[in-house]
Amino acid sequence: MAELEPGLKKRLEELWGDPVNLYRALGNHPPLAAAWTEFANSIRHDSRTPRKLRELMILRTAQIARSHYEWAQHLKMARKAGISEDQIGELELWRESKHFDARERAALALTEGVMAGNVGDEVYAEAARHFGHAEYVELCLTAAFYAMVSRMLDAMRVEFDPDIREHSPRLP
Repeated sequence: MAELEPGLKKRLEELWGDPVNLYRALGNHPPLAAAWTEFANSIRHDSRTPRKLRELMILRTAQIARSHYEWAQHLKMARKAGISEDQIGELELWRESKHFDARERAALALTEGVMAGNVGDEVYAEAARHFGHAEYVELCLTAAFYAMVSRMLDAMRVEFDPDIREHSPRLP
C-alpha cells in the first residue's frame, strides 16, 4: 500500500480519522483517491435520505457482492445508524422478515436491481411511491457506488483493518 500524500492524508483524517486500508490502497493514485473520497463523503453526509436506510443498502450490497471487507467495515456504521441486530441477521431474508418496513423494502429491492443491472418497472414504481426524485438518485448512487467499492476491494486485495478483523456476524 502507498504512503499517503500529505494533503490527501490530512483530508482523510478530517473526514474519518485514521485512514482505513481501502484508502491506503487507493492512495497509489492520489488524484483518483481524492475524487473518490469527496464522492464517498457526499453520499455519506450530504444526502437527504436517512443514513440508516443507506447503511442497510450498503450491507445488502456487500452480501450480494460477497464483499467481506465492505460488510465488516459497515457493520459498525450500520449499528451506529440504528440498524437492529434482527435486521442484520435477517437481511438476506428481507422479503419475508417482519423487521423491515415498506420504505426499507423498496430501497432493498432497488439495491438488488442496481446490483443485477436491471431495475424493473415494479421496483421503480415502488421506489417512486416512497421516495422523491432526489432521494431516488441518492439511493441509486448509494447502491451503484458501493457495488464499485466491493469490486475495487476485491480487485486490490484490500486486507481487513485491525479493528474489524473480529467482526460479527460474519458475512452469510
